[in-house]
Order: sequence, then C-alpha cells, then structure tokens
Amino acid sequence: MATTQASMATGQTTKATRPASKVKPSQADGVGSSRGDRAGARILDAAIAELIESDGALEVAAVARRAGVSVGLPYRYFGTRSGLLVAVVESFYDRLDAAVLHHVFPGKTWQERERVRTAAWVEFLFREPLAPIVLGRLARDAAVAGVELSRLDRAIESGARNIARGQADGDLPPGRDPHLLAAAVLGGMRTSVAFALMWTSRPSRRRITEELWAFVLGSVTGAATPSGRVTTTRAAGKASPRPDTSG
Repeated sequence: MATTQASMATGQTTKATRPASKVKPSQADGVGSSRGDRAGARILDAAIAELIESDGALEVAAVARRAGVSVGLPYRYFGTRSGLLVAVVESFYDRLDAAVLHHVFPGKTWQERERVRTAAWVEFLFREPLAPIVLGRLARDAAVAGVELSRLDRAIESGARNIARGQADGDLPPGRDPHLLAAAVLGGMRTSVAFALMWTSRPSRRRITEELWAFVLGSVTGAATPSGRVTTTRAAGKASPRPDTSG
C-alpha cells in the first residue's frame, strides 16, 4: 500500500501536520512570493477538482479555466501535464501520510495501535473522493507509477521499523523478516482497497476494516482466530502465536 501509503507502516513517531502543497513557481511568477504560491495552489486545487469530476481525465486547458489563469501558467508551475498529475498524487499521499502513516494512535500493544491505524486508513480512503482515481486510473500513468513506487518504498521502510519494534516488545513473533512482512501487508492492503473502491456497491467500511485487520494480523503473526485476534505468550523475551480460545 501502496496504500498504501496504508496503516501498518509506522511506529510511534511524532504526529505530522498536513504538508503544504508542493508548488514550484518559475522566476517569471516570483519564486516564493505569496501571490505565486496562491496561484500554484489554486491550479493544484483546480486539477484535483477536474480529476474528480471527470473520473480521472485531465486537460490542462480545463484546469486553467477552472483556476481562472492563463493556459500557459500551469506549465510554468508544473512543467507538463504529467508534472501536474504528479503534484496531485504527491498531495494525496501527503494527506494520507499525515492522517495515517505518521499519526500516533493510542494503544498499549502493537495490535491495539495497528487495529486503530487500519480503521483510520480505510476511513481516509473511503472518504477521499480522489482515492479511487489515484489508486485506479492514474496508477497506469508512467509518471504517477514512479510516485507510487517511491511512496511504497518509504512506507515499507516505516512499516519494517514498526514491525521490528513490535517484535522487540514481545507483541509479535520474532524471527520473521520485517521488510518482507511490511511489503506483503502494504501491497495486499492497497490492492484490496483499490479493488473495493471500484465496486458499484461498495462494502461497508466496517467490513473492509475487519477483513483487512484479519489479513494484517495473520500476515505478521502467522495465525489468526475467527474473532480476528491473536494472543501471544512471552517467554525469555520472545513471543509465539497462541490462538485466542476465549470464545
């Protein structure tokens, strides 16, 4: 996950604020000027609205009309149509990372924290109108695919640290490679949610969250119970999966 840019992808780090849109005005527009920043942000917002309304199609001229600027100005800020698409996708993942990836969730154990993170990840993607476009149609664009790969790499690194911390704390079984686990979890989650977002009649957020959490838990522990919980026994600083039989 790519989703992914989601969930399972970080330890307890400092909560991030929503990053500002990445806009690069040219010298002609005044680098760093407040007017230039506002114009770039307006173009980016117009591109997002255009993508949502046109189900992923994007014409620079239409974006310029919507933003109330000349047709040439988007090119000055973003270089090409692909550059504008990349800025949109980067903005999307910045928001996702702030809401989920870098957010500090409550809980005494890895399982408690990451179950909440999974729910937050699903909530963000189901609420965000750009999500099915970024995870679906735009993912086929070569420039956007590069952003997806870069974001996934970052998420896997964060996820590996998070899983390793859970192993060290005794919340997760030791001896399994954190990077492989993070890659499997994030890739599976992203693909699953992207598929669900394309359905005409979407499953409920609760159902998707429960299904994904069972998948995550089974992936990192190797065993999941019908209730979606795994308990661990601690001995000599190690944890081993033990099915929950509490009923």
